[in-house]
Amino acid sequence: MAREASENRDEVDSWERLERHARDLLELEQLVDADAELAGQVQQEQMALERELHQRELDLLFADPYANHNAVMSITVGQGGVDAQDWVEILLRMYTKWATPSPHEVSILRPGCDTELLDTAAGEEAGLKGATVIFRGRRAYGLLRSEHGVHRLVRISPFDQNHRRHTSFALVEVMPELDEAEEADLEINQDDLRIDTYRSTGAGGQHVNKTDSAVRITHLPTGIVVQCQNERSQIKNREIAMKVLRARLFQHQQEDAARRREELRGDVMPAEFGSQIRNYVMQPYTLVKDVRTGVEMGNVQAVLDGGLEPFIEGWLRWRLGERSAAS
Repeated sequence: MAREASENRDEVDSWERLERHARDLLELEQLVDADAELAGQVQQEQMALERELHQRELDLLFADPYANHNAVMSITVGQGGVDAQDWVEILLRMYTKWATPSPHEVSILRPGCDTELLDTAAGEEAGLKGATVIFRGRRAYGLLRSEHGVHRLVRISPFDQNHRRHTSFALVEVMPELDEAEEADLEINQDDLRIDTYRSTGAGGQHVNKTDSAVRITHLPTGIVVQCQNERSQIKNREIAMKVLRARLFQHQQEDAARRREELRGDVMPAEFGSQIRNYVMQPYTLVKDVRTGVEMGNVQAVLDGGLEPFIEGWLRWRLGERSAAS
């Protein structure tokens, strides 16, 4: 409560400071006349004020109560065979690059996050069948929840000797990492869990292949499966897997509640795996387009290098409009 009050006071102080700044600029404009130097200074101050107001406007878009939570992201292979497995790895790299911007790229939509890779499942020939990663940073969930959904890639396959165009799908799921109090509120019946242990695979030295340190947990009522194998300790892997399970169960509850609201409104939309939220086209032209918001960019490589800010901002504004229409 004290922390929230302090944040509210800081918010009020910042807006009052901006208001004073704007009044000072209005007074300076009255003195400009033929003073070219003063006119240039006023113009620079106006541009700086507009940038800060834009940042403040973006602040208002983070209305979700879990916006400031860390984000748990799972990427799962869809249709497309080995190309889809490669697509999972490309997406994982894209989000990791978004989380580690260079100093000149840091912004409210790309503040930088610490990442912890919890689990990966390697593909048979290339790429990954799946990956789970936690992003820890300011508004990680509020920013990355724009990525929740099916992502579709169209390109000339590097795995096709005939150089044909292939379409690949991957499912990205984004959930808030719950704090201890929220985890305690989310009760899980131990009888509903099936816990399997197995030998880890991949990098990590001799230990990972000689002990059953990897853990897979299945929540029987929902069919949700989580696993973790990156830690040497089975106990630690189980703790991490349970944290991811709680995040996924929370997301499941939220989606169920949303579906019930849609049923009451009478506008239920099918949630099919082929209903992508964003298309990434590399052949016969280059374009990334978000199906929901209409935001598009022609520089596909810039997006795959982590330049997601236009899509995140577009989704935040679109989501605000959706909430306003529903209320």
